[in-house]
Amino acid sequence: MALLSCGPSGHLREVRREHTGATLSLSSRELEREQRFIKDTKRDTVRVTDFLGTRMYVMKAERDSVTGEMVASDVLDAAVVTARFRHVAERHGRVDLRFEITVPEKMQSKEWQLRFYPDLFMLGDSVRLEPLVITGQNYRSGQLRGYQHYRRFLSRIITDSTRFVDRRNLEIFIERNLPELYRLRSDSTYLTDEQFRSALGVTGKEATDHYTLWWLRRRNERLLADKDRMYRKYVKVPIVTEGIRLDTVIRSVGGDIVYHYTQTIATRPGLRKADVTLSGDIWEGDARLYSMNRTEPLTFYISSLSAFADDSDHYLTRIIERRSSANDACYIAFKAGDASLDESLGNNATEMARIRVRLMELIENEKFDVDSIVISAYASPEGRLRGNESLSRRRAASVAAYCAAFAGDSISFRSRSRGENWDLLSFLVDTDSTLTEADKNSFLGHLEMPDPDRRERALSCEPYYPYLRKTLYPLLRSVRFDFFLHRKGMQKDTVHTTELDTLYMKGVSLLKDRDYKAALECLRDYRDFNTAVAYVALDCNASAMAILQEQEKTPAVNYMMALLYARAGEDEKAVQHYLDACRADASLVFRGNLDPEINVLIRRYGLHELTDQPFNNNTL
Repeated sequence: MALLSCGPSGHLREVRREHTGATLSLSSRELEREQRFIKDTKRDTVRVTDFLGTRMYVMKAERDSVTGEMVASDVLDAAVVTARFRHVAERHGRVDLRFEITVPEKMQSKEWQLRFYPDLFMLGDSVRLEPLVITGQNYRSGQLRGYQHYRRFLSRIITDSTRFVDRRNLEIFIERNLPELYRLRSDSTYLTDEQFRSALGVTGKEATDHYTLWWLRRRNERLLADKDRMYRKYVKVPIVTEGIRLDTVIRSVGGDIVYHYTQTIATRPGLRKADVTLSGDIWEGDARLYSMNRTEPLTFYISSLSAFADDSDHYLTRIIERRSSANDACYIAFKAGDASLDESLGNNATEMARIRVRLMELIENEKFDVDSIVISAYASPEGRLRGNESLSRRRAASVAAYCAAFAGDSISFRSRSRGENWDLLSFLVDTDSTLTEADKNSFLGHLEMPDPDRRERALSCEPYYPYLRKTLYPLLRSVRFDFFLHRKGMQKDTVHTTELDTLYMKGVSLLKDRDYKAALECLRDYRDFNTAVAYVALDCNASAMAILQEQEKTPAVNYMMALLYARAGEDEKAVQHYLDACRADASLVFRGNLDPEINVLIRRYGLHELTDQPFNNNTL
């Protein structure tokens, strides 16, 4: 590339006369990639059913330039796109805006620096994106010379404070007047200021001040104070590297410069479109020579799957039973063979205090009345089965009598014996960390004996039996409380009520706000259309398809399935579901232009011809 024939001033006059500026356009790379994708299909023809129910074939097609009709074609030439708008899809809550900044040859000069500022406008706000800087070779050389001058200035600043002391004359003075001190010049012994004064009659600071080159020190202080001013003098235009998308140096002039710019933005509720404009300046040194006119905006229309969210109220049906029940358990310690309740024994006081609190809650409950409370007692296996059943019955009666004395006549208590608690013992052995696997297998073998008394005698011969009896058996002597209640004032046995499902509605709100991950956490278990929308937005296509296939084929469901089949490359199914969706809801014809996956199908097979009007022909 060669320099322009005219000088810098003539070059600038030409730029001003022609109002030269950089241009902003849609990404040609993306358009070419899209055109290749439109042409790249495994099938030239798909068989579908039209709006009238006629089976037909749809082929790759393009409009004939002479007749204006859609004709079959094997090759689609990439069109030159000069549009100022584009539809982009939001995925994962983000959108990629891709555009090109083209800097014409006429704006380039080795003496100039070009600064371009893309601005993003959305929802009434504007954001200045990272600028592009294109620097001429001579301009950069001038910047570097400024840094060299400034470094030369900094080299004059003294950083070693000992250079301000006239050491030669100080040593001569000490050698002549204080020879004993001079002899210590190579001694590393530390002297305090008081010791120095006692030896010389002056402090170390006073001696140093006397032999300080004050003119040199004052000069250095002036240089230090001048650092900022000299930086501004020499470095008129600093080289900035942070917050700039591109900073390139052109060594010569010739040929347009094209920069492919990608800006990723997070979507927000209500965001439907984003505009991008470009402004720029020409600088020579620290002087702005020219400002280009702001370009016309590029408009990106943002399609979001959140628009498909069904925000209808979702209700939960609850069946309210007149009668209800609850249970609780406590561990009451009894003396061996004794059924009397002793609150001073073990942890009995705490356990019975907890039960008293529970009884008071039931007595004072505003929704329920207590019909009865059944108290069941369990026993550990040591001793004979009949004796343990009798003992557990008496223990249950003892606890019931205690509770009745506390609650009075407001509650009916019944006692019941549960006998030996082998089920809980089996669970405790299985989850115990002290017993070995051999111990546990031995226990399981004894558990197969049908007679509990023989089983207990066999266990008593095992080496691990003392551990069972000391550690696990006390846990088996529990007392269970079963509370039987009914709702106050309710006559029917069951009542069906509905209430708004707040969790589901929260998920829908998050879906509309495009927080898809959080929405999915709320909607995952419902496995309905809104759950599928969240999956589609997160690109979890298999999970979304599994749900949609179970749904009624509404227009929205068919559209979503068309989008998923398009992603999977199954054109025939995608086209059929798209046509089915448009047949039932004409608004989806326009929507298809917004989603890239559907838009590719429309352009690949000329589907806009099918959705504009029904066709009776068997072939398009």
